[in-house]
Amino acid sequence: MKKKMPDDPKPTRLKRDDHQHDETTRHLLETLRTTSIPVDHLKPTRARQVNPQSPFTVRNDVPALSALQHVSMLLKSAEEVSDEITEMASGVERGLVWSLVHSVEMARSLVDALLKGNGIDPEQMPSGHN
Repeated sequence: MKKKMPDDPKPTRLKRDDHQHDETTRHLLETLRTTSIPVDHLKPTRARQVNPQSPFTVRNDVPALSALQHVSMLLKSAEEVSDEITEMASGVERGLVWSLVHSVEMARSLVDALLKGNGIDPEQMPSGHN
């Protein structure tokens, strides 16, 4: 006779304040509609802590195009990790991860197009960074 095992505990999900998320999205979309600053006129970064628990910060005065190069590299890494996870997932999880991969690919395509439009080929960035 098999011994009964208790059900695995269900993972707890973080509650997200959808109102705040929706308001932030609305604000970003409105800013995009009303602002047209050429990328070569963007100001450099301001120092910013990633989050209160993180030991990492964004450095001050990183030029916009350099920041976009790093965003491109980070998105490429996220694509690769997501692709690996998608292969291991099944059912609903696979669809959710695929949606994430698609969003990351679109974001990276947009950043890479900005870089190419400003004379930087993301495919020619130093080895290990693209």
